[in-house]
Amino acid sequence: MSLRNDFFWGGSTSADQCEGAWQEGRKGINAVDVMTAGDVNTPRAITLDIDPKKNYPSHKAIDHYHRYQEDIALFKEMGFRMYRFSIDWSRIYPNGYDTKPNEEGLQHYDEVIAYCRKCGIEPTVTLCHFETPIGMFKKFGSWLHRDAIDCFVRYCETVFKRYNGKVKYWLPINEINTMTDCPWWAGAISEDASYKERMIAAYHQLIAHAKVVTLAHEINKENQVGSMYGGIFSYPATCHPDDIMANETFMKNYMFYVDVQNRGYYPSYKRKELARKGIVLPVQKEDDDILRKGVVDFISYSYYNTVVVGKDTKDFDLISFTTGYTNPYLEKTKWGWEIDPVGLRYSLNYMYDRYQKPIFIVENGIADYDVLEHGSVQDTYRKYYLKNHITELKKAVDYDGVDVRGYLWWGPLDIVSSGTGEMKKRYGFIYVDVDDQGNGSGTRYKKCSFAYYKKVIQSNGEDLEITE
Repeated sequence: MSLRNDFFWGGSTSADQCEGAWQEGRKGINAVDVMTAGDVNTPRAITLDIDPKKNYPSHKAIDHYHRYQEDIALFKEMGFRMYRFSIDWSRIYPNGYDTKPNEEGLQHYDEVIAYCRKCGIEPTVTLCHFETPIGMFKKFGSWLHRDAIDCFVRYCETVFKRYNGKVKYWLPINEINTMTDCPWWAGAISEDASYKERMIAAYHQLIAHAKVVTLAHEINKENQVGSMYGGIFSYPATCHPDDIMANETFMKNYMFYVDVQNRGYYPSYKRKELARKGIVLPVQKEDDDILRKGVVDFISYSYYNTVVVGKDTKDFDLISFTTGYTNPYLEKTKWGWEIDPVGLRYSLNYMYDRYQKPIFIVENGIADYDVLEHGSVQDTYRKYYLKNHITELKKAVDYDGVDVRGYLWWGPLDIVSSGTGEMKKRYGFIYVDVDDQGNGSGTRYKKCSFAYYKKVIQSNGEDLEITE
């Protein structure tokens, strides 16, 4: 079994989880900057004003802002062909609605992109990975208002032109479907927002996304722009018809975002649902044409786990992935996420059958309470997780004919967890000496999985043997 010779191996991060330096370079405040630390039992709090008595993990993170060269050099050592990172919108347009960009912010990403290129690594840029400037929330309600579309398009145009010919792969909005369950992350929309408000905000994001796709192609026809789905994939609880239909409805609740991005129109099932609920979207006459023209070139998504859904599923928690059901055939992580390598193959088939477009897995990984001992971490469990998932990915390519173009590990070095705000929830092949309070030397240490991923990359996924 073999992957294509130009397969993109690498890793992904986000600015709000790794950069730190939250007040440097004339940066503004984004949605994550006002989220406190939590843990597996304590949800993160949102405080629109910074409380000096509280811990905001994004403020320091792991200082990737200053140490990006050290980190990218380690990625090069592992053999990365692609590094996906986000440009923090609030570094370029500090309030979101500014009319002129912040040159200091642009200069920083000039250097990051140039260093990726120097290391032979293809940069893939996420334009908003939960970093919506809260200035827009305070001025006009963020994505609830159509003004947000113009703000986002202005920002994207600035970045597209600045890095024309230097960046080819773009993901405008990370995990766009999180607007359904976690609107603050998705776009600085209050967590108390009604379903109608969430759907209006989602509509504005989808219009903006389509406009940005068209713009990217106009600026450079070589640009490749993808959808980025927060990987929610579910199995029906039983073969009872009610469970089957409950699962179908559950998946459509999230897949409609990707349907719009790939097909260029709102699917009939979503239009029917909105009509039943009396929700009228703020459609303007040009919107249908915008959506039709702005379809994506490829599909990307995160994949960590699967869930089980049945007729008794009432609520879904996107942080804990709880649906009221568990899968008795799967083990769980310390955070309760079910580990399902075969589910990766299932998801690849599901997405490819639905859209018939190239696919990138841009997030996949496992976290644990890794402990540094004698300058390393014996994370053998991570090797097995990687081996099992790559094995299933290869089956999707060789047996099922799925066109998979790349695999990016989430958190190739330890970063702040988005869901809980913890540092001790560690995904990396590289241990970072920073604790939950932001204390520590920041020193980077290679875990034993570092060499394993390097071997996997060097063999293009052929050598998956684990030697303890």
